[in-house]
Amino acid sequence: MIGEPYVTLTVLGVLVTGVMAGVFCAFSVLVMRGLAELPPAQGIAAMNTINTAAMTPVFMVLFAGSAVLCAVIAVVTFVLWPDRGTVELLLGSALYLFGAFGLTLVANVPRNEALLKLDPGTPEAAAYWPTYLREWTMWNHVRAGASAAAALVYMLALT
Repeated sequence: MIGEPYVTLTVLGVLVTGVMAGVFCAFSVLVMRGLAELPPAQGIAAMNTINTAAMTPVFMVLFAGSAVLCAVIAVVTFVLWPDRGTVELLLGSALYLFGAFGLTLVANVPRNEALLKLDPGTPEAAAYWPTYLREWTMWNHVRAGASAAAALVYMLALT
C-alpha cells in the first residue's frame, strides 16, 4: 500500500473525481435528455441559463479544485516517486486533467459559447440545437467516463 502523503491525497482524489463523474453522468442521462424533449427555443434558453448558473463558487471550486488536486498528486508523485502506486497515481491524474478538465475547455466550453451567441428563437439556433445536444453530450459522456476511471485508478493506488 502507498504511504503518506499519498493516502490522504489519493483518498481526496477518489472523492473529487468520483463526485465529478457523478455530476457529468447526471447531466448526460438526466439534464440533457430533459432539455432535448423541449422545443429548441426553450431548450437553448434553459441550457444557456444552466451554463451561466454553473459559474458558482461551489461548482468552480469543485471542478477546478479537482484539477488542482490531480495536478498536485502528479507533481508529488514525480518529485517523491513512491515505491508503489506510481503508475496509478500518474494515470489517475492524467485521466482527470486531460479527459475531464482539459476536454471541458476544448470541447464543451466552446459549444456553450457558440450556443450563448445564438438568439434561441431563430431558425439558426433551432438548426444548431440537435448538433449541440449530440456533440456536447458525447463529450460529456467522455468526461464522465474519464472522471470515473480516474477515481477507479486512484482507488487501485490505495491497494
